[in-house]
Amino acid sequence: MERLSIDGAWSHTPRIHSDVRGDFLECFRAGDLRDAIGHTMELAQVNCSVSRRGVLRGIHFADVPPGQAKYVTCVAGSVLDVVVDVRAGSPTFGGWEGVVLDDVSRRAVYLAEGLGHAFLALSEQATVVYLCSQPYAPEREHGVHPLDPGIGIEWPLGEEPILSAKDAAAPTLKEALESGILPRHAAS
Repeated sequence: MERLSIDGAWSHTPRIHSDVRGDFLECFRAGDLRDAIGHTMELAQVNCSVSRRGVLRGIHFADVPPGQAKYVTCVAGSVLDVVVDVRAGSPTFGGWEGVVLDDVSRRAVYLAEGLGHAFLALSEQATVVYLCSQPYAPEREHGVHPLDPGIGIEWPLGEEPILSAKDAAAPTLKEALESGILPRHAAS
């Protein structure tokens, strides 16, 4: 597990065993994650998202508590996966880090509760699977606009991204902060 620049975010690049039959890898090991973050991640739901090139999903986060930690990997194609610190009072508030997840490196990203998550499909089609610590609860889920210039994510866009109506109508980070929907940083 490799710590990312935002507290509570980690990446994992598994060892891939290849032979004439193909590849084998351990894409998730609870013990490795526990050793890195100091506790286990309860598994409540597994999501699978299939997107065409140019689809931009997020920035999504859930109310804390209980929040929703995620362990994300791309099993087919490639995406730019982005972690955004949306925790009010955090030293890295508004900061972001992007990691390319693809079906070659098999890299994964872990995001702690309270962090925002988004991804952009880079390949013709991309399949993203993510393990979630809490089930989806629409009344607890929120979003911030993924093209918010106040965050300034450097999306590799060749054309206008494809957003859901909900993501296109999401507030900026500043508006979300002013409305009080953002989670608080634990140290605040």
